[in-house]
Order: sequence, then structure tokens, then C-alpha cells
Amino acid sequence: MSTCPHNSKPEDIVHEEGAQLDFSRDMSYGDYLNLDAILNAQKPLSPAHDELLFIVQHQTSELWMKLMLHELHAAIRLIAADELQPAFKMLARVSKIMEQLVHAWDVLATMTPPEYSAIRPYLAQSSGFQSHQYRCIEFAMGNKNAAMLKPHQHNAERLAVVRAAYEAPSLYDEALRLLARRGLAVPQSHTQRDWTQAYEASDEVEQAWLQVYRHPKDHWDLYQLGEELTDLEDAFRLWRFRHVTTVERVIGFKRGTGGTGGVSYLRKMLDVVLFPEIWRLRTEL
Repeated sequence: MSTCPHNSKPEDIVHEEGAQLDFSRDMSYGDYLNLDAILNAQKPLSPAHDELLFIVQHQTSELWMKLMLHELHAAIRLIAADELQPAFKMLARVSKIMEQLVHAWDVLATMTPPEYSAIRPYLAQSSGFQSHQYRCIEFAMGNKNAAMLKPHQHNAERLAVVRAAYEAPSLYDEALRLLARRGLAVPQSHTQRDWTQAYEASDEVEQAWLQVYRHPKDHWDLYQLGEELTDLEDAFRLWRFRHVTTVERVIGFKRGTGGTGGVSYLRKMLDVVLFPEIWRLRTEL
């Protein structure tokens, strides 16, 4: 028995619905998304079946990171302009993108050590450690490190993008400047500083955030900002942790292709706290 309404044949449904089928003169789905370029961007170098998984995993992650940077940069600009409500939506979206990237590691984790070993020689020195978009995300989140400019010195255009992120105020820097504009006692050392330097936690900044958290009704949007930042770092930690466990599962404690210690380096990165006072204040509440 046919499952189609009015006994229509499956091949007739598209005609009955008036679906457009001729795209000789109009933009199609593939045209809009530039799918020919995207789907032909995978160029495996080895004969191994699993290399396509490895390439697609990292290419899609880079696309998500492109969107993440789009949202982060816009949120930073809005916070600097005291427009918090749209910034909150963007920060929530960044957290969701990070959740997506956490689950993406589940797919790569289906690659076994022998399968990765078959493609590893073909990677040469290429590594996710060299991702300029990831570096821009870290810089935008406040983890500044001048040494991380060096992997991009061979490409002037890419270096300019990473350097701009390195020299700009981070998301947290702009959040603290906002607190100061609202009359909270954030020291000048944290509102007018060299943005290229790694952030150092401050007891005075913690007290400013504590005032927000102790009187949320008086500072509701700042209170919400603090929780958006907490959500964001929570998601970022999960992303980093899933990266570590996947790498250990696939390569153990071998050195990374980019020259780092691999798992040992990634575990050290787990200890980096981006918004320290927002986490510390919870002990005081």
C-alpha cells in the first residue's frame, strides 16, 4: 500500500509540490554554498582509507572556528559599546559551537592507533598547533603568548590577522572595562594595560565581581555577563579536555607532529584559567 497522500507516486510528489527543478539560470543550493570548492578541498596524501576522516574532522573544525571568531569579535565590539543583550546571544552561540566541537572529537576517536600510524608520516610537521584561527580564539579569550606568533611568520597575511588578535583587548579585558565604566572599582592596571601581556588575576577585580554577584538585582546585566563568561570557559575547558583524551587514545604519549610533547603539552593547557576572578569568587560567596 502506498504511504503517499492521495495515492501519489513518489516521483510525482515534487511536481505536485511545485518544486523548482531547473537551475540553469538560477542560483542553486550548491552554488550558494560553493559546494564544488568545499567538497573538492579534501586531498588525501596517503593510500589509507582513514585519512579522509582526519581531513574532514579538521576542516569542519576550522569552519566552526571561523563562525566562532565571527561571533566573538562581534560580542567584544558590543561589550565595548555597552550593548550587552545582543552580545549575550553571541557568547551563548560560541559556547554552543564549542559543544559541537567537543562532540566532533567523538568521531575522530573512532580512528585507532594503527589507522593513525598509517597516515602520520604523510602529515610531516603539520599540526593543529599551527591553526591560526585557534590561536586567534585563544587570544580573543585572553590567553596571550608572543611565541604563538612565530608559526605564522612565513605567511604575512596570516601573521597580520594573528598579530591583530594578539594586540587587541580580549573579551575579558573589555568586560573589566565595562565594570569600571559602571562605577565598580576595577584598577587602572586592568583597564589600561598592555593588551599583549598575559592576564594576571587581581584581588581588586575579584572584589568588583563579588559586588556584582552579591547584589545581582542592582547589576543584573553584569551578573548575566559573568555567567555567560563562566559558560564560555566551561565549554572551552571541555573542548580542550576532549582534545587531550582523543589524542592520548589515538597516539598515546608520542610527540605531536608540530614538535610539542603532544598529550603532555595539551594537559598543561588544561591548567590555563581565562577568567580567574569569576571562578575564585564562588569560594567567597
